[in-house]
This record gives sequence, structure tokens and C-alpha cells, in this order.
Amino acid sequence: MRYALFLGCTIPVRGQHYELSAREVAKTIGLEFIDLEGFACCGFPVKSISAETAMVFAARNIAIASEKGLDICTLCNACTSVLTEANKELSENRELREKVNDELSKIDKEYKTGVKIKHFARILYEDFGLDKLKEEIKKDLGTLNFSAHYGCHYLRPKELYDGFDDPENPTTLDKIVRVTGANVTDYKNKLQCCGGAILGVEEDISLKMAKEKLDNVTANNIDALVTVCPFCSIMYDDNQRKIESKFNVKYDLPVLYYPQILGLALGLDQKNLGFRLNKVKANKLLEKLETGGMKYDS
Repeated sequence: MRYALFLGCTIPVRGQHYELSAREVAKTIGLEFIDLEGFACCGFPVKSISAETAMVFAARNIAIASEKGLDICTLCNACTSVLTEANKELSENRELREKVNDELSKIDKEYKTGVKIKHFARILYEDFGLDKLKEEIKKDLGTLNFSAHYGCHYLRPKELYDGFDDPENPTTLDKIVRVTGANVTDYKNKLQCCGGAILGVEEDISLKMAKEKLDNVTANNIDALVTVCPFCSIMYDDNQRKIESKFNVKYDLPVLYYPQILGLALGLDQKNLGFRLNKVKANKLLEKLETGGMKYDS
């Protein structure tokens, strides 16, 4: 299985541990990530200002993958949504496709149909498969209890994802977490937005939204919140200390990317999974795994 790895803008700057752990996991289970020169912004940041410009941004990235005959693996929920939506519209609308290709011709690029875009979590669930993933597990994480945060764009708009999971009652992320042997605990308002979409314009409201999620999650006895979206992680991990200070609360809740916990279950060294880059350290969680001759340094 070979995929062009699309990192987007946020991960190389603020989510390097997501990239590190995803690459380590992929290499371990036999997925090949290809780095393509020229991948750039998916178009999401400019979509609200110019849908046409965002479409050209997305089409350019898809064209780069098409030139190499590769499907795209995304790590970011928003990138997944934007690229998938553009791909669908361009493949179904010839007039739009010709208009966009007229713009792309200025840089010697052409959008062609046939490229698939899938989030890494979906690839693990759907292409690699739960049964095969279970066979790769080296260390059962049964002593750990997690809660999952899907993020708004993981399954929405639902029309883009061909019936993959139920956006009103999603289960796929929970299932791939359980593959590690860990327990998964539901919580109130599980599908609530992290608040990241309005952080730049309404910080107080954004942080309050994130606080409500952290309140609901920490009402249960869990070891970490697991996510697959870099900006959701920024809200819950990077901004957790700010939320604690602003609202006079204390969480000390590790927020981990799914490939980090899968990597632990695959027996990979936590240093190679980027745990040192998590803002809220997972020392207590890692100490629980100091059994069976496998010690994790904090």
C-alpha cells in the first residue's frame, strides 16, 4: 500500500509528533508513505474568502499526486474535507474542471480524476483492516482507559465520505483505539466542536468551548484524550494550560494522537513516537506500561 503523504500546514509547525508517530506506525505495519515535492496548503484557510481560490489550491495538490499515480493519505481532518470535496466537485462538474485546469495550466499542472483521498485513520480501519491491525499488536494496552475526540471534519459533510461511519454516532475511531486493547469511555457531548475554528476571532468563546469538552472528558477516570486532528490537539493540548489559568481549573490531561497510542501497542519506542513534544506530558500513562520488561522513559 503506497500513499502520497499530505501533511498540510499545521502539522509540520505544531504537530510534529503526529507526523513522527504516523510515519513510525506506517513503516512498522508495511504502509509506504511517499513525500511529494510541491504539496502545499489544501485551501481551507482561504475558502471562506474565495471558494474559487481554495478550489485551485486543492486541485493543484491532487494534480501533483495524480502525476505520480498515487492516492493521498491525509492526517488533518480539515485537509481531508477540503481535498475530498474539491475532488468530488471537480470529477462531477466538467465545466468547473475545465475552468480550474485553465488556471492550473499556468503552472503546467492538470487536474485528472482517479485520485482517492483518505484520512490515515480511515486507511487503517478500511484499507489495512481491524483484523490485520490486531495481528500487529505486540503490547496490550488493557491497563489504559481513553476517550476519543473525532473532530468536526472527520465525517462531515457526510456526503463526501461514501457512508464511511455515522457522523451522528461515529464508532470507527473508538474501534481502532480498542484494537490496542485499551478501554474507550464515552462522555457527554462527544461530538462537540473543539472551538478551534473561531480561535483567531473569538478566543474567549473558543477556549470556553474547549473547556466544556475537557470538563466532560475528565469527569471520567481516563488516562488520555485521543484525537486525529492537529488543530483539535492545539485546542486541548497546547491551550490546556491557558484554559486552566483562565478558568481556575486543573486537568493535567494528556492529549495523544492516535498513532502515538497505536505505536505503543506495536512495541515502538515512545521517543520515536514524539511523546516529548506533547505539551501535557503522559508520564503517568507511560508508567503504567512499565511491565513485561518494556520500560518507557518519562
